[in-house]
Amino acid sequence: MNYELLCSKVVAITRLTGNFIRKESMNFDANTVEFKGLNDLVSYVDKTAEKQLVRNLSKLIPGAGFTTEEETINSRGEVYNWIIDPLDGTTNFIHGIPTYAISVALYEDDQPVIGVVYEINRGEMFFTYKGGAAYLNNKEIRVSTRPALSDSLLATGFPYYQFDKQAQYMQLFSEMMQRCHGLRRIGSAATDLAYVACGRFDAFFEYNLNAWDVAAGAYLVQQAGGNIMNFSGGEEFLEKREILASNGLLHEAILDTMAKHFNS
Repeated sequence: MNYELLCSKVVAITRLTGNFIRKESMNFDANTVEFKGLNDLVSYVDKTAEKQLVRNLSKLIPGAGFTTEEETINSRGEVYNWIIDPLDGTTNFIHGIPTYAISVALYEDDQPVIGVVYEINRGEMFFTYKGGAAYLNNKEIRVSTRPALSDSLLATGFPYYQFDKQAQYMQLFSEMMQRCHGLRRIGSAATDLAYVACGRFDAFFEYNLNAWDVAAGAYLVQQAGGNIMNFSGGEEFLEKREILASNGLLHEAILDTMAKHFNS
């Protein structure tokens, strides 16, 4: 498998879908929004973008499986599986906030080999592939080198369902606010992770995320020299549905803080 060549094709497909989303954003009618659940929105743009991605990616690896947010198709491939979020940051999109992204990951034998995050309105294409580095618009990127939590800029997200751990999470949130330069919530986990990969954020943490939210971005962080764990310090971040991504230098300090407030 030529991962670099395959990744270039995934980038082209992702950019094409991004063009569709950008065009639709100019005349989007919020009255067309559907509610999948509390605080869980979907539009025809999500659904159409996903169908376009699935159609084009299917041509690259016949027989590959798909895990998709809008359930255009959900299947399990024997070796290769795509994990797709066609519009990460749907709520931002619906409200006219221009921060949202496409997230595409390819797994081979349950290990990531390609990760693409396209922040559409900034024209920023983050990508990585097995055997390569992590890149932003073809320029190699690395995580930050800030060693102290007091000098760091962190990112997080708020749970939008399963609020049973919300009190614990807000206690963690409160302490983190007091120990770092700032704590940001921009509304797209894929973008948050891409920003950790390129050093804009020093760490990102959130729980109750799905595989399509984080699969591509997490691989970007790893390929850019960062660390990915769950809140207990284990590797099973997809299975546990909680993620701590950092430059590696801040991992222990953040995990120690989490242990005081958040029992995963």
